Amino acid sequence: MADEMVRAAQQFINSTYGNGTTLGISKLDENGQTSWTVMYALTRALQYELGITGLSDSFGPTTLSALQSKYPGIQASGAPAKIVRIVQASLYCKGYDGGGIDGTYSDRIQKSVLSLKSDMGVDFAYPGSDVGPKVFKGLLNMDPYVTVNSGSEQIRSVQQWMNGTFVNRRDFYIVPCDGHHSRTVATAMLYAVQYTIGMADGVANGNFGPGTKSGIAAHLLSVGSSGTWVQLFTAGMLLNQRSVSFSGTFTSALADAVRSFQSFAKLPITGQGDFSTWASLLVSYGDQERKGSACDGVTRITPDRAAALKAEGISVVGRYLTNPVPGGGAVPEKEIQSGELQTIAAQGMRCFPIYQTFGRGADDFSYPLGRAAGQAAINAALDHGFKPGARIFFAVDFDAYDYEITDSILPHFKGIVDAISDDGGRYAVGVYGPRNVCTRVSAAGHASASFVSDMSSGFSGNFGYPLPANWAYDQIVTKTVGSGSGAINIDVNIASGQDTGQSSFNAPRAAKPDTRLSPDVIQAMETDVGKYMESLGFPLDGGVRSYQHWKCFERTVTAHDDLITELSLRHGMRKALIQTTAYWEMRHIEPKDEFAWATVITTFNTTRQYPIDTSTGIAKQRAQTLIGAWNHALDKGYGSGQPRRDYAVDEDKYNAWKQAYDSETYALTSVALIHRWDIDGKPGGDDDSPALRQPTLGYTDQEIYEVLRRYQGPGEPAFTEAKKRMGLYYVMEKYNSISRNV
Repeated sequence: MADEMVRAAQQFINSTYGNGTTLGISKLDENGQTSWTVMYALTRALQYELGITGLSDSFGPTTLSALQSKYPGIQASGAPAKIVRIVQASLYCKGYDGGGIDGTYSDRIQKSVLSLKSDMGVDFAYPGSDVGPKVFKGLLNMDPYVTVNSGSEQIRSVQQWMNGTFVNRRDFYIVPCDGHHSRTVATAMLYAVQYTIGMADGVANGNFGPGTKSGIAAHLLSVGSSGTWVQLFTAGMLLNQRSVSFSGTFTSALADAVRSFQSFAKLPITGQGDFSTWASLLVSYGDQERKGSACDGVTRITPDRAAALKAEGISVVGRYLTNPVPGGGAVPEKEIQSGELQTIAAQGMRCFPIYQTFGRGADDFSYPLGRAAGQAAINAALDHGFKPGARIFFAVDFDAYDYEITDSILPHFKGIVDAISDDGGRYAVGVYGPRNVCTRVSAAGHASASFVSDMSSGFSGNFGYPLPANWAYDQIVTKTVGSGSGAINIDVNIASGQDTGQSSFNAPRAAKPDTRLSPDVIQAMETDVGKYMESLGFPLDGGVRSYQHWKCFERTVTAHDDLITELSLRHGMRKALIQTTAYWEMRHIEPKDEFAWATVITTFNTTRQYPIDTSTGIAKQRAQTLIGAWNHALDKGYGSGQPRRDYAVDEDKYNAWKQAYDSETYALTSVALIHRWDIDGKPGGDDDSPALRQPTLGYTDQEIYEVLRRYQGPGEPAFTEAKKRMGLYYVMEKYNSISRNV
């Protein structure tokens, strides 16, 4: 909703400072809505009026120092009118009366400043109606100083208390008073603890370091304790969503609440404010000296390493279902190794599976990619021998902001859940990531347990968020245990008992060559492929495209199953690579493509000239690609039955093109050969990608992605589309795997 006085503030900025060049203030949209863009413009305007030459969006030490030096208390006299106008505009943007934007520090402004300071909790620290540097800094941001979005009044009291108590310390700045915990508030809590310990300005730094640890260890709290330390402790409890009163007295009721928190977080249950409890309240990883009964890692568990883990008190191990990097890269044992699960079981230990491929940015998360991840994880879990009932923890390995969780991660996990459900629900879904990710994914009903990456304490999704209610594993520190052949580097996890992994496993599925599709799976395969394509916006009836789903599935999967099986065996590649590429391309044929094909045929028959190299046939192949792939195959000795052709000769181009148009057998055979050409780096072609490993039944996710991507081309949209093709590949591979393991 537009606010006319905010609009007036925007008009003031535009008319006074909005030249868009010297100050870096672009013309604002005069929409009457407060935003960071408006606040940044006001900050630059203030810096300009202070004589600062290097203007920026940040209200940093230079701005603060200049204010303190020139105008330590902006009031009715002494401050230039333009600075007063910036104060007035800022007040309006914060929801307070600015008294007009006329440069006059009126009674109305003074009343608003008094109200603002009271809301901030600094009215006693900064008495009077003047605007000091830290208050001005608090004006020029988007922090609310009243409760918003159902904020807690108790937490607001904590925020106001911290502001009023510590604002005069050099590095403490006014925090929001909105009733919500946040990264900013969590940092302020650490500063408050450090100041209470007695750290000087410049020593206190907001980090949970040795001095802070020793300071809180020296302040054990119990029933009867009182003072600032108890206020800080109850503040920490409130910020971690525990039902206590903000108070300076440690009561028996508080002790009961502490015992409840300690039980939840798997801390020693003492009912006291001891070091481990303080640590868990202040930082996500808590007391890193705690002994965990679980761990995860990227190293094979051998009998000697298992013995070292057991000696450390660890009984449950998290291991990865796949390693997307060819050859393993820097962590060659990240994926569960052959025989490893049997070793874990033989040593009396348990294992829970983790699935992670890309997952390091929001672009790697969407509903279709979630379906792909779900199916890939199912395939890998079956390959390794996990039994039905295992919970697979799907990783979100980046610091996702809240909007990214909403826009990308939640749809992704919905896709995972749908894929697991379509498979019959043999596995459960867990989420592995920062606290906010775990909490929101679980609240949406997309995960039944959380594996919390609490070691990443600086993640915005950890800093300022409580431990999720359904946490199963809490990752707190990396360490090496054991020695000699038993030495192993692990991430130590506290286990809640919400998940216990599995202690016995089926025999792993061998990497067998592909066979013909079992008749029993064809209908289910067709249904699943159709569902996946519907998730991408491809209706079963074809929509605006030329062919319906059933027709594409028949022509590129079932009708030529013998041929595709033979090509798979001949070239050592999975059938799913050929099926995925051919089906995907046929689903993309549109009427305009068929019109172009007719034009090529008519033109050549009339003029004997090949007019345009358009893709044709069920696998949409161009003459240039066909000639390059077939010539390469003939040179390498794995292609036969076709002559060498010259792309400079129109008749050769047309004959290759027309053969793909006429013959589905030729087109499907060419898919395999184009993949081989791409794998070899496409020598003589238009893609300078490096060669991959020669085809193998054990290609990694990254290699499969590259093969699918290279078929489409060297640039966008091939990279984005290949992620979608990956999901189709996993569905195809699911049913090929069932067939070859019957």
